[in-house]
Amino acid sequence: MSDPIVLLHAFPLDSRLWDGLRPVLGSRLVTPDLPGFGSAAPVSEPSLDAAASAVLATLDEQGVSRAVFGGCSMGGYVTLAVLRAAPERVSGLVLINTKASADTGPARDHRHAMAARAESEGIGWLADTMLAGLLGATTLARRPHVEQELRALIAGQSPAAVAWAQRAMAARPDSVGLLAASGLPALVVRGEEDTMIPAEEADAMAGALPGAERVDLPGLGHLAPLEDPAAVAATVSRWLDKHGRFTRE
Repeated sequence: MSDPIVLLHAFPLDSRLWDGLRPVLGSRLVTPDLPGFGSAAPVSEPSLDAAASAVLATLDEQGVSRAVFGGCSMGGYVTLAVLRAAPERVSGLVLINTKASADTGPARDHRHAMAARAESEGIGWLADTMLAGLLGATTLARRPHVEQELRALIAGQSPAAVAWAQRAMAARPDSVGLLAASGLPALVVRGEEDTMIPAEEADAMAGALPGAERVDLPGLGHLAPLEDPAAVAATVSRWLDKHGRFTRE
């Protein structure tokens, strides 16, 4: 039997980000909520290592010992934390609109400021603040239903989870060396209209992984799995089939 594929969601959403991929990826797709988001219990320590431990515990409960791991944005960061904690459980990587480098000082400061604001004001402001960065210009212009769906997903999260995630992401280490040492098959995907992750970051990840496949998706931004789930599902499914790690039912 082929390995399941575990996909981890972006900030500030939950596992519903991946719902549009289920018609293609089927029952092999596993999509845990990260701590504090969706139905997942929070963890006290703002650390992506703690998030990785929570994901692995969830997979233990489901009997998943080894899988292809992937994620979008924050989900990619947690994927790298899983690789750091339990490399023997990772058979491949799918990295979508994410990066392996650590935050710069100004980026960390911005995350901490957002965390403090979420705690003091709630998150009624968050969607308006992040919208232009999360969705590509083409999506904003042509697919208004995606904006509505995104706003609903953000509104459903807790301020505590938003604050926790921002602090956890601010503390993450550089993981380029980790990727290079892994030797794993990998798919690196970037929406061409992603203004949050420069193309150079995707290139750096692909360059650290000999044999990695690098794919650009035109007309999509940072939340490509929400903007055009069919395009992302087709890309991931084709790569899984190519590497013999997924059998379509």
